[in-house]
Amino acid sequence: MMTQTYQFKAPPVIVNGPGAAKEVGGFAKGLGKKALLVTDANLEKIGLPNEVKKSLEIAGIPFAVFSRVVIEPTQDNVEEGLKAYKEAGVDFLIAVGGGSSMDTAKAIGALAANPGKISDFMGANKIPKPAAPLIAIPTTAGTGSEVTPFTIITDTAKDVKMLIASPNILPRVALVDPLMTLTMPQGITAATGLDALTHAIEAYVSVKAQPVTDTLALQAIRLIAANLRQAWSNGDHLQARTNTLIGSLHAGLAFANSSVALVHGMARPIGAYFHVPHGVSNAALLPTVIEFSILGNPKKYADIAEALGEITEGLSLLDAAYLAADATRRLNDDLKVPTLSGLGVEEKKFNAVVKQMAADAIASGSPSNNPRKATQDEIVELYKKAF
Repeated sequence: MMTQTYQFKAPPVIVNGPGAAKEVGGFAKGLGKKALLVTDANLEKIGLPNEVKKSLEIAGIPFAVFSRVVIEPTQDNVEEGLKAYKEAGVDFLIAVGGGSSMDTAKAIGALAANPGKISDFMGANKIPKPAAPLIAIPTTAGTGSEVTPFTIITDTAKDVKMLIASPNILPRVALVDPLMTLTMPQGITAATGLDALTHAIEAYVSVKAQPVTDTLALQAIRLIAANLRQAWSNGDHLQARTNTLIGSLHAGLAFANSSVALVHGMARPIGAYFHVPHGVSNAALLPTVIEFSILGNPKKYADIAEALGEITEGLSLLDAAYLAADATRRLNDDLKVPTLSGLGVEEKKFNAVVKQMAADAIASGSPSNNPRKATQDEIVELYKKAF
């Protein structure tokens, strides 16, 4: 019998449920003297961080605000945030927002404790000292960044999305509050929900999967598949919002520990070359990549089909597995997610860079976790099929 041990890492504290964000003051007390609240201008404008600010004021925690987060955070953006961190004399961070706000805050925290540029830390385990403490409060049910040791920052000079992975940037506290997600517009609800679903599916089929991540990933698939359509079509549906967010949290915990696979490897270059949002790139690729990957682990894809709500009873393993691709394609259709060409990926440029995109995908490392390995030529074919 093969013996193997598995590690599972997560933030020391995860609070979830309606009103969790209001508990920030109590947790902030133990982390530092003054906070930098990292958010984006849009959320600041609609007043979403107001409850968080109120809770800090009641707890007597002073704070400064950095609200210049951009959708796909860049190196320059992180430097700007670091400058704000130093000038305000803060010693810990609170991120309120989607993946971009949390990614930016993680990168600022890393640089606050480790001199250098964020590009110095590209790759795995390159950050020597623990980052400044971070409380993460997601406002989308999507990236799972509140519980992961990853940040993705774009190097605009090289057109590369840098994946930086280190346990030293894992948030100290995650406050997962569905009330913070009620203002998400339909497009973002779809993109982030499908991103979370992709995290869950890839965490489950990854060659680095383990018993704990399998349990979390399957439950994430069930929750998202059963609730995302309702959260999308009726944004005020608190139960659907809650279940989708808990699904995203489960998915984040799963892929933080078992990694993502081919879909993510292929999605990153689409983001870098065509500036398509990450979640939508994942969704557009997901059904095509599932079809390709099934032969590598039919049993797991049959489990996924069942978790997606498909009736698999009486079917052969392969027939059941292929329902996973059908179910994700139908979900994309229902949530009006277009193909790559419909996303504004221009065909001429696409054909010119597709080989390089495939090379970039392989270089990211994620495709090596896929149950069926793909060559550069096969990845080019998959891109074209998804197009």
